[in-house]
Amino acid sequence: MTSKRMNVTKPKYQQIAVDVAAKIADQTFTVGDKIHARSTLANKYSVSPETARKAISVLVDLEIVQAKHGSGFYVHSMDKAKLFVDQYQDVQSIHDLKDDLIDSVKKQKEELSHFSEILDKLVDQTKRFDSFNPLNPVTFTLTDDAMHLEMTISELNLWQSTSATLIAIKHGDELLVSPGPYAKLTAGDTIYFVGHESTLQRVQNFFYPNS
Repeated sequence: MTSKRMNVTKPKYQQIAVDVAAKIADQTFTVGDKIHARSTLANKYSVSPETARKAISVLVDLEIVQAKHGSGFYVHSMDKAKLFVDQYQDVQSIHDLKDDLIDSVKKQKEELSHFSEILDKLVDQTKRFDSFNPLNPVTFTLTDDAMHLEMTISELNLWQSTSATLIAIKHGDELLVSPGPYAKLTAGDTIYFVGHESTLQRVQNFFYPNS
């Protein structure tokens, strides 16, 4: 079962509080300015008056904004506004770094999976050439999707294309040793050939160019 990471966002009133604090920090709002929570902020951010009030309450609790009874809310501290914004940005940076790390781990897992597939192929080919001797035949079985099926040995030009010297073809229970130029290759045949260390890869590419 795969898990999905949710994109968690801050409540709207917290986002507004941070934005207002940033405006205080950069002196768009200066100390002593009145903030009209229920009208100006609600309209500016397209939120309900209650959401705007919650945002101002956060700033009041942090002593960035001061509530004056019967008068409203006023900017109280630019320094505390800067501190709040800096702390918020630090937290956001941590979340971003965490997300980047998770993405990086995911990509590494995908790359390791691809590497494992390549390694398996390499091990498989290495086993075929274990204790390599150019006079020991190598076997290669042709499947239905192989190229060049139903062609004669003469038509294939196998040695010219791969440097493999074909010494036998196994067709079902029959083993044809030293096949002549008119012998054909069909799906399911196993060919026996000799060559140097790169010959098997060339043979594979010859019959399966897109693999």
